[in-house]
Amino acid sequence: MNNFSFIFLAALAGSLLLRYWLAARHLSHVRAHRATVPGAFAERISLAEHQKAADYTITNTRFGMLALAWESLLLLGWTLGGGLELLDTAWRDSGFGPILTGTGLLLSAMLIMTLLDMPFTLYHTFVIEQRFGFNRTSAGVFIADLLKQAGLLFIIGGPLLALALWIMESSGGLWWLYVWLVWMAFTLIMFWAYPAVIAPLFNKFTPLENETLKQRIQALMEKCGFHSKGIFVMDGSRRSGHGNAYFTGFGSNKRIVFFDTLLESLEPQEVEAVLAHELGHFRLKHIQKRLFSTMFLSFAAMALLGWLAGEPWFYNGLGVSRPSSGMALLLFMLVLPVFAVFLQPLLSRLSRKHEFEADAYAVQQSSGADLIHALVKMYRENASTLTPDPLYSSFHDSHPPAPVRISHISGNMNLSSPGG
Repeated sequence: MNNFSFIFLAALAGSLLLRYWLAARHLSHVRAHRATVPGAFAERISLAEHQKAADYTITNTRFGMLALAWESLLLLGWTLGGGLELLDTAWRDSGFGPILTGTGLLLSAMLIMTLLDMPFTLYHTFVIEQRFGFNRTSAGVFIADLLKQAGLLFIIGGPLLALALWIMESSGGLWWLYVWLVWMAFTLIMFWAYPAVIAPLFNKFTPLENETLKQRIQALMEKCGFHSKGIFVMDGSRRSGHGNAYFTGFGSNKRIVFFDTLLESLEPQEVEAVLAHELGHFRLKHIQKRLFSTMFLSFAAMALLGWLAGEPWFYNGLGVSRPSSGMALLLFMLVLPVFAVFLQPLLSRLSRKHEFEADAYAVQQSSGADLIHALVKMYRENASTLTPDPLYSSFHDSHPPAPVRISHISGNMNLSSPGG
């Protein structure tokens, strides 16, 4: 162990204490408000539905705390406990060159990590989600999804990792810049190709058949200046009872996607209001802004890795005796989240700002009342708590808490009304 070992341990302990303290606050706050539906929702959400959401939140928060402890123990086992050192030795002894050795190290580590997390994934899907009436995933679908994900990891991830390692081995001191450029190009390609190539491997997408709703949506899109490859319904009910809507892709490959579960619960005018919110993200260029933020953060991260990869103390401080390009990437992917957790409130705040802006846009383009009705139904159907702890929410949640969001929408409705 060296000084960096103690810095790593201090950061890990600090992040754990912070996240456990926030979770404890969240549990206490949700329990304290379990007995009463907030006034703004009293006429639309019953006490039984409110208590189901509270119980669902409490169960998931407790489970998250347990999973966090397990992940932290595994991280210590991989690093200071010598797990990566053993795996690295096994691959070095195989006699392959540095590119194949590094690629094998990274892929095998990812596969083992997935298997070690599998009990938690299974419990959450088939116990917690089942208990609260959300799970619709069969064992066959679950296994098929895992096999597809593993296949994509090897077919797409393997060559990409090998290319990154080749650049690291052959491009001198600025390798990190070239790797970043490759990663950004790959991100843009996948962002464009995902709707037509990757997503259909897991879900069925069918064109929207409800002509009345389709015409309504097309009129809204024309009004907002949005052109897409089509309006699709996704068979989300095959795996979960949760509902959602989104648009994906960019350029000529944009798609509007509705979960079938969402369409089952909303009226046409409410669907239109939800879509207006999603189109707000498009018109206000939130996707581009988030993409540029990702590019900036990844650039900074790769520059940092470019420095750390040449420092022996980085490897030794994390339980690895022999530096290599593959190990540099693997250690960085494992350790960066420990330090990055302290940036989470800033990222969450930016995301919530975008949600407020998209809501305001939706009020201008459709009906704020219909948007509120739709959101309340989504909170109810998804068992989303109406009373999160404010500090926990500000740290973790990408969307504003329900009462705050509804209040903002109502305020925008007043501003947009005649004389408002």
